[in-house]
Amino acid sequence: MASTFDDIGSGCVVVFLHGFPFNRSMWREQTDFLSAQGYRCVAPDLRGLGEDKSTNDVNTMEDMARDVAALMDELTIDKAAICGLSMGCYVAFEFVHLFPTRVRALVLAGGRCEGPDKAERQAREQQAKRVLEQGFTPSVESILQSLLSPRTLANKADVVARVRAMVKSTDPLGAAAAQRGMAARRNYCGDLAQISVPTLIVAGRDDGVRKPIDAETIHRGIKSSQLEIINHAGHLMNMEQPEAFNRVMSQFVEQLNQ
Repeated sequence: MASTFDDIGSGCVVVFLHGFPFNRSMWREQTDFLSAQGYRCVAPDLRGLGEDKSTNDVNTMEDMARDVAALMDELTIDKAAICGLSMGCYVAFEFVHLFPTRVRALVLAGGRCEGPDKAERQAREQQAKRVLEQGFTPSVESILQSLLSPRTLANKADVVARVRAMVKSTDPLGAAAAQRGMAARRNYCGDLAQISVPTLIVAGRDDGVRKPIDAETIHRGIKSSQLEIINHAGHLMNMEQPEAFNRVMSQFVEQLNQ
C-alpha cells in the first residue's frame, strides 16, 4: 500500500497516478485546482517511487493497482475517478480490470494499451541495470528532451527544473523495479471493450514518447470515450500546460455530477 500520499479537499474523489520516473508532486497543479472546485484529490507515490520505499526487485502494475485499492480502503473511499499519466495509465488499466466497481470514471493521459515487445523488454532491462549502476544523473538531460515539448524546454525553465529535480530524486532501486514491472505488463488492448465508465483520453500534441495512434487506439476501443489534444505540450502535458489540462479535466469531471 502506498505509504506516502496527498489527500486534499472534499467531495467526489479523484485519484491521481503519476508517471515514471516521477512522484505525486507532478499533480500539484491539478490537486490544487480541483480541490478548490469541490473535489477530494488523492495522489499517492506509487510503489518504490517518490517517498514510498516499499519496493521489490520487480514492482508490477498489478502490485501498484492493489496498493491503490488498499489506500482507498484505508481512506474509506469506495469509488473514485482514476486519473493516470504514462505508467500511471498502466496502473489505471490494471485497477479497472481488478476493481471495476470501484471506478467512477477514467482519465488516461499519455497512455498506450499495447504490451511490450521483445525490444522494449530488453531496453527496459538495460535501463534498469544502468540506473542501478549509475543513477539518473547521466541520463537526466536526455529524459527531459524526450518528455518535454520544444516550447517547454525553451520557455518554461521552472517546469524543466521541477522535472529535473523529480528525476534526480528518484530512488534507483524503485526505478529499476518499476522498469521491470512495465516490461512485465499485460497487453491492455483486449480490455478496452469491457470498460464502460466515462473515459477521458488526453494527449500532448508534441509528445515525443507517444504517437497519435496510441491515444486513438484507446479512444476507438473504449465506447463513448472522448479524446482531447493539448497544444504545445509533450508527454508531461499536465505540467507543461496545466491551465489547458485542468480545463478539459474539470469539464469532464463536472459531467459526472450531472
